[in-house]
Amino acid sequence: MTRAEAVANEIRRRIETGSLIAGAKLPSIRKAAEQFDVSKNTIVDAYDRLVSAGIALSRPGAGFTVAERRRQKPSERPLHVAEAVDIASLLNAQLEESFSIRVGDGRPPASWMEESEVRRHLGLLGRNHRSSSDGYGSAMGLPALRERLAFDLMEREVQAAPDQILLTFGANHALDLIIRRFLVSGDTVLVDDPGYYPLFAKLKLAQVRMVGVRRTANGPDIEDLSGKAERERPKLFFTQSLAHNPTGSSTNLPTAHSILTIAARYDMLVVEDDPFIDLPTVRGVGLAPLDQLQNVICVRTFAKTLSASLRCGYIAARPDLIASLAELKMLTTVNSSGHIERLIHGLINEGHYRRHLKRLGQRVRQATEAVVPRLQKMGLRLFAEPTGGYYVYLELTDHVDDIALAREGAREGIFIAPGTVFSPERRPGKAGIRVNIAWASDPRFFEFMQRARTS
Repeated sequence: MTRAEAVANEIRRRIETGSLIAGAKLPSIRKAAEQFDVSKNTIVDAYDRLVSAGIALSRPGAGFTVAERRRQKPSERPLHVAEAVDIASLLNAQLEESFSIRVGDGRPPASWMEESEVRRHLGLLGRNHRSSSDGYGSAMGLPALRERLAFDLMEREVQAAPDQILLTFGANHALDLIIRRFLVSGDTVLVDDPGYYPLFAKLKLAQVRMVGVRRTANGPDIEDLSGKAERERPKLFFTQSLAHNPTGSSTNLPTAHSILTIAARYDMLVVEDDPFIDLPTVRGVGLAPLDQLQNVICVRTFAKTLSASLRCGYIAARPDLIASLAELKMLTTVNSSGHIERLIHGLINEGHYRRHLKRLGQRVRQATEAVVPRLQKMGLRLFAEPTGGYYVYLELTDHVDDIALAREGAREGIFIAPGTVFSPERRPGKAGIRVNIAWASDPRFFEFMQRARTS
């Protein structure tokens, strides 16, 4: 510690203990030098430190005085920000590491994701690194990956050119861009009810009005969707067609056709967010192949099927919509991560991703066969039959409070995702919990549910 620091610390101590009060004049530089037995330059340095820290004030001709310590009240968060944070509370719980049984987690176990292969490709990426890859790159994202994704979409009977694909930092970034680009405060949108709660938090933050559309085992309730589209005239309808989060249901063909008819009738864009579309086990009908990206904006991510730590996804839409979204992305993040995009391109091009998906599908099948019959044998009712994703949704009896059940589970180290958080109004039609079949084979979860059912 220098002499100047020692002097500054001593004066700070005197202020904090009340020996020197606000407004008190500090000794002159000459007098302080004598008191502390140091040079005048040392005192000048010490006083400068106190002024920089906001502890002392310097006034020309008046010397140095102790600054007023204003106690500022912490600013209150605006209501819409507080509500958005509250909606996203389950995400905080999901990131909490203390739960030993994670049946409410949205992600699969790390062992399912084969991180070792990702690390191997990261090493290869580092060894093959070129200085040209350190530039910003295009806001659209890596051209080679967009070309590959266009080919993959074509395999799913969606005709999309590479310039109709915008790479993002995952699905949540994609949804954020869409909200910012197409909505303003006070606009109305339709959402699945129950549905994807991080989306609800983003809409609440943007002060956009959400109207829930009842979800059925075959997708959105068409009568409910039609009535609300006519009455509310929403700008967008956000939905998940395949292996829906949280119900696990998928949209069937008649429902998909009806959604697109309603969207065209009321000039409503449909945002189709399907994070599980790459899973070979998933069954159902997507909207994009039927619509060919006329009124449908596709949102996809690799987080649920490859690695949550690889923040990469994409938006596929009409060229005019993609162009405006790319401009917004450039303004807000400049571009996305070229390193991650090259890594994912390598995993896809070398066949690793396809092989990984095959193994992941086998794990989903095995877990579903092990967990679902046991839940049904206990007398627990499923919202819908599994459609090949990670989730099933258990409907609880009328006397069970899903929030109270989640709190009770937390006390026993069991992370439970209550249905209430998946309702845009936090008022579910029927209490329930989302169960991730990847985590649900632990006997302690079944014992807990048996006690809850009989209590």
